[in-house]
Amino acid sequence: MVNLSNIKVAYGSRILFKDAGFLIRPGDKIGLVGPNGSGKTTVFRLIAGEEHSDEGTVNIDPGIIVGYFSQEVGDMSGHSVLNEVLAGAGRVYETSIKMSEMEHTMSNQDAMSLMDNDSMETFMNQYGELQSEFQNLGGYELEDNAKAILDGLGIPEARQSQSVETYSGGWRMRIALARILVLNPNVLLIDEPTNHLDIETIIWLEEWLKSFKGAVMMTSHDRDFMTRLCNRTIEVAGETITTYSGDYDFYLQESKIRREQLISGQRRQQSMLAKEEEFIARFAARASHAAQVQSRVKMLEKVERIIIPKDPKIIKLKLNPITRGGDIVVNMDNLSKEWLLEDGTTHPVFSGISGIIERGNKISLTGINGAGKSTLLKVIAEQTEATSGTCTLGASINLGYFSQYSSDLLNHNNTIYNEVAARLPNETIGYIKNLLGSFQFSGDDVEKKISILSGGEKSRVMLACLLAGPVNFLVLDEPTNHLDIASREVILEALQDFEGTIIIVSHDRYFLRNLVNRVFEIDHGDMCIFEGDYKYYLDKTGL
Repeated sequence: MVNLSNIKVAYGSRILFKDAGFLIRPGDKIGLVGPNGSGKTTVFRLIAGEEHSDEGTVNIDPGIIVGYFSQEVGDMSGHSVLNEVLAGAGRVYETSIKMSEMEHTMSNQDAMSLMDNDSMETFMNQYGELQSEFQNLGGYELEDNAKAILDGLGIPEARQSQSVETYSGGWRMRIALARILVLNPNVLLIDEPTNHLDIETIIWLEEWLKSFKGAVMMTSHDRDFMTRLCNRTIEVAGETITTYSGDYDFYLQESKIRREQLISGQRRQQSMLAKEEEFIARFAARASHAAQVQSRVKMLEKVERIIIPKDPKIIKLKLNPITRGGDIVVNMDNLSKEWLLEDGTTHPVFSGISGIIERGNKISLTGINGAGKSTLLKVIAEQTEATSGTCTLGASINLGYFSQYSSDLLNHNNTIYNEVAARLPNETIGYIKNLLGSFQFSGDDVEKKISILSGGEKSRVMLACLLAGPVNFLVLDEPTNHLDIASREVILEALQDFEGTIIIVSHDRYFLRNLVNRVFEIDHGDMCIFEGDYKYYLDKTGL
């Protein structure tokens, strides 16, 4: 269906990839991987026709429809949620508009009376052809499909008539995703579809994509999501594109073997080049060897240098020893929380929550969007007061709190290095630079001003400060958002080694499955405690 051949893309002197190519075949489920900045988004844009290569060809079979979901949702205004999604359905939506216009004409007796018999016959034939096309494209099921997809993405039918302007950025991402799914393309390109989704919605999307009959190419920072869906992996790295005939776990194993082979090949090549360059340098001034020298110079010019992709392995994050706190870290007794709304009414979040967090617990706090997970973390972290009940921290508990808004506490005038150094005054320059390297800040990156960082980069700075601080109880609200898989695994290893206590909200199932030993679930205002790990929780709940 889609064939990229001998592709080269460069920005100035920086080459993303050259002589690169791959196939997307009917029914393929492909995971697109590679370091940040390697060119994954460029690959999507090439296929979607939003960008063109410097060399090579992108061939798409005639009649193939490509749908592209990116993190840029574009302008959404002037429509209800449902109509915004329907407008993304492509040909079938355009056909429905033409049919509606013709039906409006047919209902106008004056307009119809102006047509002669031939014109009337032509008009009715055109309408019949449109009607047949509409039926063949599944137009009569279109609205029901759109409603079902929106409901699956967390927007129930009761809210689908609301204006898109009333929805925040994260919810607009869901609306944009629904537009692409309703399009039902032959090739679906999706860039980080699980951002802003809770676990229940991720599971729904996973099932939808499993049953999708077209081809899928995706990027995702959610390792479980990609591994469950993708049976092929394509890597963009080291100025080339490499195809692996297996899922993400297979890719990790195979890419390690290929990397070792590349390193060995590069060593042999460098040894050969050094000998040839030594010969050229030794005999360059001798007329008797001029022909041999020139021959070897030309040979060296033609040698394709072996490039080793950047090592995806990130420095292991080593946390400082912690001070032991009391055996009871948090005692919650009959907690309830209501938010006071602008109109003077109250919105109940949860009630009657009781439970004990013991030293060494690593707890996942779960529940659907709006269940009150973040609010409960704020109560525990003393960021807001409970409406009733008590939440008491134990003896000698040093609490560290991270939320998606924590980066607002950074000094925007500082460099990354200065910001972290100011928060860790007793640490050495080497420790701080190693710490920042763990979070993918190296070299000149550490001198970037906080003010110019992206949201994800600011989150990484805050996590670096928090995890290196003198805390023995971590309260973490979506700490893995904006982090790629490699960075998430660095955080996971650090939290696995952390000797203190953790309560965490995250929609990354791989992360939770490999970290937590208890689960607290908030459901309809109440809390249920599962005395087992995350797999135990999934088995019990059937998720």
